[in-house]
Amino acid sequence: MWKKIKPYVISIAIALGVGGLSALLTKDGMEAYQNINQPPLNPPMIVFPIVWSILFILMGIGSAIVYTKKNEAGADACGALKIYGLQLAVNFFWSLIFFNMQAYLFAFIWLLLLWVLIIIMIIRFRRVSPAAAYLQIPYLLWVTFAGYLTLMVYILNR
Repeated sequence: MWKKIKPYVISIAIALGVGGLSALLTKDGMEAYQNINQPPLNPPMIVFPIVWSILFILMGIGSAIVYTKKNEAGADACGALKIYGLQLAVNFFWSLIFFNMQAYLFAFIWLLLLWVLIIIMIIRFRRVSPAAAYLQIPYLLWVTFAGYLTLMVYILNR
Protein backbone atom coordinates (compact mmCIF):
# COMPACT_ATOMS: atom_id res chain seq x y z
CA MET A 1 0.00 0.00 0.00
CA TRP A 2 2.72 2.49 1.01
CA LYS A 3 4.55 1.88 -2.28
CA LYS A 4 1.49 3.05 -4.23
CA ILE A 5 0.78 6.19 -2.20
CA LYS A 6 4.39 7.17 -1.46
CA PRO A 7 4.87 9.15 -4.73
CA TYR A 8 1.66 11.06 -4.00
CA VAL A 9 2.62 11.87 -0.42
CA ILE A 10 6.09 13.01 -1.48
CA SER A 11 4.83 15.02 -4.45
CA ILE A 12 2.14 16.78 -2.43
CA ALA A 13 4.65 17.47 0.37
CA ILE A 14 7.11 19.02 -2.11
CA ALA A 15 4.45 21.25 -3.68
CA LEU A 16 3.03 22.32 -0.31
CA GLY A 17 6.57 22.81 1.00
CA VAL A 18 7.41 25.19 -1.83
CA GLY A 19 4.17 27.10 -1.21
CA GLY A 20 4.68 27.12 2.54
CA LEU A 21 8.27 28.35 2.30
CA SER A 22 7.18 31.06 -0.11
CA ALA A 23 4.43 32.16 2.28
CA LEU A 24 6.86 32.16 5.20
CA LEU A 25 9.41 34.27 3.33
CA THR A 26 6.79 36.77 2.17
CA LYS A 27 4.79 37.09 5.38
CA ASP A 28 5.80 40.71 6.02
CA GLY A 29 5.19 41.66 2.39
CA MET A 30 1.72 40.16 2.54
CA GLU A 31 0.91 42.43 5.48
CA ALA A 32 2.13 45.44 3.48
CA TYR A 33 -0.06 44.31 0.56
CA GLN A 34 -3.15 45.03 2.64
CA ASN A 35 -2.14 48.71 2.85
CA ILE A 36 -1.92 49.42 -0.88
CA ASN A 37 -4.67 50.28 -3.35
CA GLN A 38 -6.57 47.09 -4.11
CA PRO A 39 -8.12 46.22 -7.46
CA PRO A 40 -11.81 45.50 -7.90
CA LEU A 41 -12.57 41.78 -7.41
CA ASN A 42 -9.71 41.40 -4.93
CA PRO A 43 -10.77 38.54 -2.65
CA PRO A 44 -10.38 38.64 1.14
CA MET A 45 -6.87 37.66 2.28
CA ILE A 46 -8.14 34.40 3.83
CA VAL A 47 -9.01 33.12 0.34
CA PHE A 48 -5.40 33.10 -0.87
CA PRO A 49 -3.90 30.44 1.44
CA ILE A 50 -6.95 28.22 1.00
CA VAL A 51 -6.89 28.40 -2.79
CA TRP A 52 -3.13 28.05 -3.02
CA SER A 53 -3.14 25.02 -0.72
CA ILE A 54 -5.70 23.32 -2.93
CA LEU A 55 -3.74 24.21 -6.06
CA PHE A 56 -0.45 22.93 -4.62
CA ILE A 57 -2.18 19.66 -3.69
CA LEU A 58 -3.53 19.34 -7.23
CA MET A 59 -0.06 20.08 -8.62
CA GLY A 60 1.40 17.42 -6.37
CA ILE A 61 -1.19 14.85 -7.40
CA GLY A 62 -0.66 15.65 -11.08
CA SER A 63 3.12 15.37 -10.82
CA ALA A 64 2.78 12.09 -8.92
CA ILE A 65 0.55 10.67 -11.65
CA VAL A 66 3.15 11.63 -14.25
CA TYR A 67 5.95 10.23 -12.09
CA THR A 68 4.18 6.88 -11.64
CA LYS A 69 3.80 6.59 -15.41
CA LYS A 70 7.45 7.36 -16.17
CA ASN A 71 8.26 3.75 -17.03
CA GLU A 72 5.49 3.70 -19.64
CA ALA A 73 5.90 7.26 -20.91
CA GLY A 74 9.71 7.52 -20.77
CA ALA A 75 11.04 10.81 -22.09
CA ASP A 76 7.58 12.41 -22.14
CA ALA A 77 7.25 11.94 -18.38
CA CYS A 78 10.78 13.17 -17.69
CA GLY A 79 10.25 16.26 -19.82
CA ALA A 80 6.91 16.95 -18.16
CA LEU A 81 8.44 16.69 -14.70
CA LYS A 82 11.26 19.08 -15.66
CA ILE A 83 8.72 21.67 -16.81
CA TYR A 84 6.76 21.04 -13.61
CA GLY A 85 9.87 21.74 -11.52
CA LEU A 86 10.68 24.86 -13.51
CA GLN A 87 7.19 26.31 -13.16
CA LEU A 88 7.22 25.50 -9.44
CA ALA A 89 10.45 27.51 -9.07
CA VAL A 90 9.01 30.41 -11.09
CA ASN A 91 5.88 30.27 -8.91
CA PHE A 92 8.04 30.44 -5.76
CA PHE A 93 9.98 33.49 -6.94
CA TRP A 94 6.86 35.36 -8.06
CA SER A 95 5.82 35.78 -4.42
CA LEU A 96 9.20 37.21 -3.49
CA ILE A 97 9.13 39.61 -6.43
CA PHE A 98 5.57 40.76 -5.76
CA PHE A 99 5.36 40.85 -1.97
CA ASN A 100 8.92 41.45 -0.79
CA MET A 101 10.36 43.53 -3.62
CA GLN A 102 6.99 45.16 -4.45
CA ALA A 103 8.16 45.20 -8.08
CA TYR A 104 4.62 44.95 -9.40
CA LEU A 105 5.33 45.40 -13.11
CA PHE A 106 8.18 42.89 -13.02
CA ALA A 107 5.93 40.56 -11.02
CA PHE A 108 3.32 40.80 -13.78
CA ILE A 109 5.91 39.98 -16.46
CA TRP A 110 7.20 37.11 -14.29
CA LEU A 111 3.61 35.87 -13.94
CA LEU A 112 3.28 35.83 -17.73
CA LEU A 113 6.30 33.52 -17.79
CA LEU A 114 4.61 31.33 -15.18
CA TRP A 115 1.38 31.30 -17.21
CA VAL A 116 3.25 30.11 -20.33
CA LEU A 117 5.07 27.43 -18.31
CA ILE A 118 1.77 26.19 -16.86
CA ILE A 119 0.34 25.84 -20.36
CA ILE A 120 3.44 23.94 -21.49
CA MET A 121 3.21 21.78 -18.35
CA ILE A 122 -0.45 20.98 -19.07
CA ILE A 123 0.40 20.00 -22.65
CA ARG A 124 3.32 17.84 -21.49
CA PHE A 125 1.29 16.28 -18.67
CA ARG A 126 -1.50 15.46 -21.12
CA ARG A 127 0.89 13.41 -23.25
CA VAL A 128 1.48 11.22 -20.21
CA SER A 129 -1.91 11.38 -18.46
CA PRO A 130 -4.95 13.47 -19.37
CA ALA A 131 -6.07 13.31 -15.72
CA ALA A 132 -2.77 14.87 -14.57
CA ALA A 133 -3.26 17.65 -17.11
CA TYR A 134 -6.88 18.34 -16.17
CA LEU A 135 -5.90 18.69 -12.51
CA GLN A 136 -3.82 21.74 -13.53
CA ILE A 137 -6.70 23.66 -15.14
CA PRO A 138 -7.76 25.34 -11.84
CA TYR A 139 -4.13 26.43 -11.39
CA LEU A 140 -4.05 28.01 -14.84
CA LEU A 141 -7.34 29.78 -14.17
CA TRP A 142 -6.15 31.09 -10.79
CA VAL A 143 -2.86 32.33 -12.24
CA THR A 144 -4.86 34.09 -14.96
CA PHE A 145 -6.86 35.79 -12.22
CA ALA A 146 -3.63 36.54 -10.34
CA GLY A 147 -2.36 38.18 -13.52
CA TYR A 148 -5.34 40.52 -13.49
CA LEU A 149 -4.75 41.31 -9.79
CA THR A 150 -1.03 41.87 -10.31
CA LEU A 151 -1.48 44.16 -13.29
CA MET A 152 -4.17 46.15 -11.49
CA VAL A 153 -2.00 46.49 -8.37
CA TYR A 154 0.74 47.88 -10.60
CA ILE A 155 -1.65 50.33 -12.29
CA LEU A 156 -3.30 51.47 -9.05
CA ASN A 157 -0.06 51.92 -7.11
CA ARG A 158 2.50 53.38 -9.50
